[in-house]
Amino acid sequence: MTRVRAGVATAVRPDTVVGEEPLEIRVGGRALAVTMRTPGDDMDLALGFLLGEGMIAGAADVASMRYCVGRSEASGRSEASGRGEASGRGEASGKGEAAGGDGAVDADGRPTYNVLDVALAPGVAPPEVDVTRNFYTTSSCGLCGKASIDAVRLRSRFTVADDPLLLDAATVTGLPDALRAGQRLFATTGGLHAAALAGVDGVLRAVREDVGRHNAVDKVIGAAVRDGLVPLSGHALVVSGRASFELVQKAWMAGVPMLVAVSAPSTLAVDLAEEAGMTLAGFVRGDSMNIYTGAHRVALA
Repeated sequence: MTRVRAGVATAVRPDTVVGEEPLEIRVGGRALAVTMRTPGDDMDLALGFLLGEGMIAGAADVASMRYCVGRSEASGRSEASGRGEASGRGEASGKGEAAGGDGAVDADGRPTYNVLDVALAPGVAPPEVDVTRNFYTTSSCGLCGKASIDAVRLRSRFTVADDPLLLDAATVTGLPDALRAGQRLFATTGGLHAAALAGVDGVLRAVREDVGRHNAVDKVIGAAVRDGLVPLSGHALVVSGRASFELVQKAWMAGVPMLVAVSAPSTLAVDLAEEAGMTLAGFVRGDSMNIYTGAHRVALA
C-alpha cells in the first residue's frame, strides 16, 4: 500500500484490508442464496437470513448446519482460524458430499468454507427455489436478486407494536459509542459495518461485524436465534450505518421493537417501521437523535 499526502508518497507498507468472500447458502443441498460477506459467524448469518426471509421461526426449525468441504464430514473450524461456528442446534452434524467444484473446494482441492448447507427439521417446509426466489446479495445490497416488489415485503410472524420496551434518551444515544467499542476488527481495517442487540439496560448482548450491513444484522439476529431468544421483545437493534428498508424488515421479522441507526433512514424504512409499530431512531450521534416513529419508547426529560 502506498500512502499519499498532498500528492506525495509518504509511505509504502503493508495494510490490513477487510476480508470479503462469497458464501453460498444451501437448504437441503439446494442452492438458495449467495452473499458477499466477511468470513466468520457464517452459521449465525445463515440462521439470520433464513429467519429474515420467513423460512424458519427459530432454532428448532433447523436440524443441522455444515460446511460443504468435499468427501468428508463437515464441521466448524477452530476459533483461531477466524471461522469457528456453532450450528443452529449444537454441533454441526451429518455427512455430506459436496460437488467437486461449485465453490466448496479451490483449484488445489482444499475446502474454501464458502458453501454452507442447512438441513431443516422434520416437518419444516423447504423454501421454494426457482427463478423468482433466487438471492444474490452483494456487500452493499441485501435485496439484490428479488424478482418483484411483493417479494421484498414480508409479513412478520411477530407483533412489535405492543412491545413495552422503554429506554432513557441517554441510553439510546449511548448505544453507537458502545457499538464502536465492541468492534474488534474495525480499528484495524476501518471498513466494517456492525450491528448489536441491546437490552433495556443498554448493555450490548452481542456485536457482529461484516463488510455488508445486512450481513452484520443477519449475524447478530442469527446468534439470537441460536440462543433461543427470538422473538426479541424488549431489545433494540443498533446499526453502524443508515437505516434502510431491509434492516427494518429484518428487525421486524425477528420481533425487534426498536432500531437505532447512526445515520439516516430511508422513506421506505420509515413507512415500514410505522406500519410495524416499531421505534426508528436515526442520526443517533453524541447526545442527539431524530426519532421518526414510535417516540413513546424513548423516555424524554
